[in-house]
Amino acid sequence: MASTASILLFMLLAWLAHGQRQRRPPTPESPFEKIKLQKNFDFQQFSGKWFLVGVASRCDYLREYNHQLEATAMAVSASDGTSLAISTFRKLDGVCWEIKQQYRSTKAQGRFLLRGRGSNVDVLVGETDYSSYAIMYYQKHRKISIKLYGRSVRVSDAIMGKFEQRVTELNMSEDFTYYFPTYGFCESADQFHLLDEMKI
Repeated sequence: MASTASILLFMLLAWLAHGQRQRRPPTPESPFEKIKLQKNFDFQQFSGKWFLVGVASRCDYLREYNHQLEATAMAVSASDGTSLAISTFRKLDGVCWEIKQQYRSTKAQGRFLLRGRGSNVDVLVGETDYSSYAIMYYQKHRKISIKLYGRSVRVSDAIMGKFEQRVTELNMSEDFTYYFPTYGFCESADQFHLLDEMKI
């Protein structure tokens, strides 16, 4: 009789524990999922050269070393129409480097996946007119960064205002916003200063 009671008690406790597991609240949706994508994203129009104007991020590295920011440019090509081939040019210790990456398409138009050595990065094009600016969002470990690119090294006040508004919408302030130099860009890098991450 005691053993039957023990079994019933065990089953009751197991059922209660299962019920508690079922009621655990779901993981809250990331703000990244609520960001609007550029409608009818066009690979070909997005191709070409872009200059990095500003970044908003809670990245500790940026906060500590923002005084060392270097002019950064990005060359984009989209030959196959399913991914973006990115070449980023920037200086490190006074030497020009080229970093090659591939933004792979996802089911959502204008949203991409960048495979990283440690972890993947979600990338989306939030807003662009293709001819003067692009606002892009990056998420890694549920932390979001926003980048403003321009077809020229400077963008209009209206575009800058849009960028700052998007930053505010993600509850970041000017304390987390950094602007990049408008001079000293690299046009190319030699074979010894090429970091190819296309095959990751």
